[in-house]
Amino acid sequence: MTLTETPTTNPTTKTTAEWIELAESIGSDLRATAPSHDRTGFIDHAAFDRLRAAGITAALVPTEFGGGGASHAEMGDILRTIARHDPSVAVTLAMHSHLVAFQVWRHKRGMDAEKVFRKVVDDKAMLISTGASDWVGSNGTVTRVEGGYRVSGRKSPASGVEVGQVIVTSFRWESPEGPQVIHCSVPKSSEGVSIETTWDTMGLRATGSHTIVFNDVFVPEAAVSLTRPADVWHPVWNIVLNAAMPLIMSAYLGIADAAADEAIEMSAGRADQHVVQILGEMANAHITAADLVTAMFAASENLRYDNTDALTSRTLSRKTVAADAMIDTVRLAIEATGGRGYSRSSDLERLYRDVHGVLFHPLPRAKQTNFTGRVVLGLSPIG
Repeated sequence: MTLTETPTTNPTTKTTAEWIELAESIGSDLRATAPSHDRTGFIDHAAFDRLRAAGITAALVPTEFGGGGASHAEMGDILRTIARHDPSVAVTLAMHSHLVAFQVWRHKRGMDAEKVFRKVVDDKAMLISTGASDWVGSNGTVTRVEGGYRVSGRKSPASGVEVGQVIVTSFRWESPEGPQVIHCSVPKSSEGVSIETTWDTMGLRATGSHTIVFNDVFVPEAAVSLTRPADVWHPVWNIVLNAAMPLIMSAYLGIADAAADEAIEMSAGRADQHVVQILGEMANAHITAADLVTAMFAASENLRYDNTDALTSRTLSRKTVAADAMIDTVRLAIEATGGRGYSRSSDLERLYRDVHGVLFHPLPRAKQTNFTGRVVLGLSPIG
């Protein structure tokens, strides 16, 4: 089952089935090496070289800029398919893809996104998100200088930092007018940018989500896309979250797909009442997760959604419930298969560790329920 059933009709782009076939071809090759990258914790550089060469890193870029012209949901299908084989590669690709999706939203609203699109297509650049480090208050320091800013700080986690080229980040600026945040893009090759290899986790060990260190890095004025007040909600997050969460959750849905398939295969020929019962519960959780992700894409209107707190609240609510359902899917898959699923000789053990990464994407449950509660009361999402 995929997130979309209607094929793309533009003859210059791939159909949904063709995107999935391409993702399946790459993913099936990655499946053999995923366990070794999990053991070593090293990102798969060759995988991302192949994704660039195949045009998947530029799949979301509109065709008029040389990209693949894939829809938001088609990109979700790509991520879901790859995640069935290699979750770390899929989650890392999702972090790049959501930044491209943000620019597609802007482009569809008549805003200029050509510079980013050309970077992704012509230079085959991957974008690096500094993620949760950039939340409402941000962190780091900023000094205003002639022609731009000098920034310092540490950003972690930053998925794919070893394979990406352009860092999309933000820094806290204690300006004369009060605390502000500047959002900017910084080439990884900039003087003063370095990487500390800090990523050592239970799951998703091969995403290369290390710490980026900025030491007095110059950011020209032209590289700053937004300056906003710190510590208060800004509508830019409505754009980011509704572009990002369907894609990120698609990758985790692929993990649940793989676990469900593995459990069914390992349970073939059994009719024990308790196994049948557990597999039925697993199916319920799996269908719930899939339906919620499908609903996220429907609400995104192929990146034409309105910038509203209400939509973001709904998306984040769906994320929380889907995350629980995905984790339940993998947990029940292991329970159905007994000790075999708990053994490291089974993919289920790795999938169980990997799927728990879903808990740490915005917003964790407690923050999400507070966010949603405030929105339903007509308050600012962040108090």
